[in-house]
Formats: sequence, C-alpha cells, structure tokens
Amino acid sequence: MNENTKFQFAFLLFLAASWYLISPAAANLVLNRVDRRVDLTSQIVRIASSLKVENAGTDDVSEILFSLSTEQAEKVAFLQAVLVEGKSKSKSKSSAVILTVTSGSSDGRVMLFSVALPKPLKGGDSLSLETYVVLTHVLKPFPEEIGQSDAQLVLFHESAYFLSPYPVKVQSTTFKLPSSRVESYSKVGVTKLVDSEVRYGPYENVEALATAPITLHFENNQPFAVVEELVREIEISHWGNIYVTENYKLSHGGARHKGSFSRFDYQSRPAQSGAASFRHLLARLPPHAHSVYYRDEIGNISTSHLRSDFKKTELELEPRYPLFGGWKVTFTLGYSVPLEDFMYKSSDGRRFLNITFGSSFGHVVVDNLIVKVVLPEGSTQPTISVPFAVEQDKEIKHTYLDTVGRPVVVLTKKNAVPEHHNIFFQVYYRFNSIAMLAEPLLLVTGFFAFFVLCIAYVHFDFPISKSSASFQAQVQREELVDLVQRLQKVMGIRGEAADRLEASLRDVARSGDTAQCKVARKTADATWKETSKDLKALSESFHLSARSSFVLPKVEVLLQKEKEMVEKLQQKQVATVEAYERKLSSKDIDARIAPLQSKYSTLKQEVRDLIYALDD
Repeated sequence: MNENTKFQFAFLLFLAASWYLISPAAANLVLNRVDRRVDLTSQIVRIASSLKVENAGTDDVSEILFSLSTEQAEKVAFLQAVLVEGKSKSKSKSSAVILTVTSGSSDGRVMLFSVALPKPLKGGDSLSLETYVVLTHVLKPFPEEIGQSDAQLVLFHESAYFLSPYPVKVQSTTFKLPSSRVESYSKVGVTKLVDSEVRYGPYENVEALATAPITLHFENNQPFAVVEELVREIEISHWGNIYVTENYKLSHGGARHKGSFSRFDYQSRPAQSGAASFRHLLARLPPHAHSVYYRDEIGNISTSHLRSDFKKTELELEPRYPLFGGWKVTFTLGYSVPLEDFMYKSSDGRRFLNITFGSSFGHVVVDNLIVKVVLPEGSTQPTISVPFAVEQDKEIKHTYLDTVGRPVVVLTKKNAVPEHHNIFFQVYYRFNSIAMLAEPLLLVTGFFAFFVLCIAYVHFDFPISKSSASFQAQVQREELVDLVQRLQKVMGIRGEAADRLEASLRDVARSGDTAQCKVARKTADATWKETSKDLKALSESFHLSARSSFVLPKVEVLLQKEKEMVEKLQQKQVATVEAYERKLSSKDIDARIAPLQSKYSTLKQEVRDLIYALDD
C-alpha cells in the first residue's frame, strides 16, 4: 500500500467515524454492561474491559467504536480487542482489527478507535467484546523526590466512568493496587476500599462520553525499570548459531533519590532501607541458550546467576550498584542459540527467522527499541512480518571475512512493553547455500597466497648489486672498521708491554734490584720494534682508504702521542736504573723521576682517550 492509498484509506475512516457518530445505526448501539479492571500493581497500567454490546436499532452495524482520553492515547503501548462467543466453558475468542480513527469530541479530548467486526451485528442482537489497553508513564511519583528509607507514593488520574461513545446501562470499575496502603482516593457515588482494591460502582444509565475524574494516591515500591534505549542485534550464521546481543541503557523511572546513600543501611536493613530501589533483574532466555555473557564499560560483571533446563533458561543479573530513582546504568547482555531452534524454510523456498521481538526482561518499559537482524552475506529479498506497527529500515554491516557486506533489517518500536517482548516476528529472505563457501574459499586463498610469497622470498636472490654505490660504500665502511680494529689491537699489544715495564720499575723502587728491570726493558723494546712495522703498514692503509678522511687525523695524533709516551717511559727506566745503581737518596731519586712520571701519565691518558675516540 503506497502513501497515497494510505492517506485515502485514513480519510475514508475519518468519514466513516463521523458518520457513525451521527447515524441512526450508531446511535442505537448500547452497552448493556461494562466491567473494567485496572491493574496498578507495577509501573505499567493495564486496563481490561469486558463490554456487552447491543444493537437496539434495526440497521446492521459492522464496526464498534471505543474511546480513550487523548492523554491516555498518547501513552498507549499496547491495544487489543477480542470478540467472545459462547458461554462458560464453550467460550471462544477471536481477535478483531483495531484502527485509530480521529478525535471524538469537539475539544479533542477523546480519541476514538474502531473495531471491525468479522460479521455485521444485526438489529436486536448483542455481542461480547473484551478490550485490553496497556499504558506507560502514567503513574506520577508524589512526592517527586524521596530519601533512601522512604516508601514511593504515586498518583494515578482516571475516570470512575468508562469513557464510551455509547450510553452505558450498568458499569463498574476496580483498581487493583500493589499494597493496602492508600493515602487517598476520590469518591464518586458507590465507592469501596477493600484490602488492596478500590471499587467504583455499579453506576447505571451513564450517558455517552460522560466522565467522573478521580485520583488515586497510593504506595508502589515495585521496580520502575525503564530502558531508555535497547539495541538488540540478532546475527544469523548458517554455520549453526544465532548470536544475540542486547545493549541496554537502563534507568529507575520512579521518584528521584535525594540525600546521601548508605550502603551499610541498605545491606543491613533491606526491608526498610531502599524499598523503592531495585538491584536484581531476571532475564528469560531461550531454552538452549549458551555462551551467555554480561558486561559493561569496565568489563565482565560476575554478579549473575544462570539457571537452565530443557524448558527454560533464566539469568538473574545484579548491576554493580543498586538503582534508586533517577539513577542509570548501561550494560550488554549476549548469548547464542542453535540455528535450528529459530530458522525454518517456507513452502516457496525462502528461509525465515521466527524469534521473539523485544527485551529478555519481563517487567521493563522500553522507550526506544531497535531490533537489528543481521542476515548472512549473500542474502536477498528480505521481508518482515511483525504483528504490530514498527518503523522499518535497512543497513549494510561489514564484519570479518566479508566482501560486499551483510544486509541488516532494522526495526524500531517506541514504547515497548512486556506484551511486545514475547511476541514472535518473522524475517523472510532468500539464500543460496553455495554462498556459505565464500568465507572458507577466502581463507584458503589467503593462506595459499601467503605460502606462495614465503616460497618466493626463500628462492629469490635479493643481494645489493656489487656495482651499486650503496654496496661500494658498505664495503669501504667495513674496510675502515677493520683497520680501526687492527690498529686498536696493535695498540693494545704495545700498551701491555709498557704496563709490564712500568710494573718492573715499581719493583725496583721496592727492592732496589735493577736486573729484572733491565730484562723487562729488553722485552718491551723488542715488542715495540716488532709492532712498529705493523703501525707503519696500518698508517699507510689509512692514507689509502677512501672513507678515512674523518678518522685519519685522529690516527696520526694517536701514533705521535703513543711514540712520545714510549720515549718518556724509556727515559724513566734509564733514570731509575741509573739512580738506584748510584745509590742516590730517595729525595734525589724522586727529583729525577717525578717530572718524567708526570709527563708519562699525561701522555698515557691521552693515548687511551684517542683509542676510545676511534670507535666514534
């Protein structure tokens, strides 16, 4: 049905409703009896009405109107009408189609709904009709703020009379409350308070659209669990699983908490402290649910208890902190179920998913419910079958190993209640089983390409060309490093000879025996003479090297300083031996040797620093 057709259909309904209000057939409808029961035991208001409708005229009637106030119509979450046929045990019920019509009064305070009858109601006949209305956000906390130990009181505004476009002969209304504590209630004629019920009526011969406003003020400590937004993602995998992820933004919609919070009082006196709060939620999952997890932004939450058997799976959740009025919490609940439990094949060859629509929690109100059904990649022609009005949209989701992406069907429902949560809906689509091979083939191709690259890398030769400038520069640098290392090695040999000769001079100072010192001098001279040839060859190599320009000055200074150091050590040895052989005094010996020792020590340190500087 296109938009133009819908508009024409709505306009015809408007004309039909207006005609019913003024036509003789509509004027002859009478409600012989109305029994209304209003359930106020939770945050959700449920109104069940049983109507006995009589056609007092002669013309047939094919539709029946019933009405709600515009304030209630804005809060309607679920609406149902059922025709009842037969009596006692032989009763049979059949759902009727309900259509919103238009405002039913000149000031717009009444909204009319049309119930299409399966067969016309003939003149003089009667029928039984049951209506069921679910309202949300109509219980108003009063006072709006309470302390931790205070009970929660709420206000509910209604009419003692059943709001009807037809006259009512006899009617009564019962309000069922969550407890016997009632602060106040309006009295209209026959009014009784019996335990936790307030009863109005019976009232006789009430005119059409008559009202009698009443207010109930009573205690209601039931959890006002309101999900501001729920994003429920159902991902189908034809490899055997359905993955369900539910992201919650949960708040306490009751009276706001004021003052400080005492956890000690909350735990030690749970009945008196925090009576209006809640800390537990019960999720009912499919019987074969597995791989269940419960987490928030911090990580996994361990305060959960899972109980399952072949009939049901229950998960009791406890947030990280109890929820008082106005407090909020966000968390994610996820689980998997076997594909065969919810996937079927239709007669025309299409596959279809048959699964529940709403939240896993039974007593929550969902202000904004978004259900995303992620179909397998390669699915085509998705269609939806939902037994109530929803907004529909489509997306594409890319996950691992996807190429073109997975089609996603997006359904949005405002003001969802438990009556929606357990209703099944269907998603039909076409899928070729060959498409299941796409991901395995992609993996095989990827691994094959990886191994081919590895084989190619092992067998190909990737050295740098010997004629390239980079290769030549690398060779020259290696040659220079080799020269420096050889020079340092020769310097190390010459330095060890100097250290042995210096040690023999210290022995002379202790014992006065110069014989060993003379032997050490001959050995050192032989080492210096032998290694001097190596130093000369290395010096020539440094001059010939193409990359030694920055290190050559250091080498030349090193060779000069090392030569001077050896000469000073030789002079010190000669002076020491001569002084001790002449048996000079200690003072004279120190006077001769001290200048030579000072100069030698300075040259030795400079040589050592220059050798270390070659590494830079």
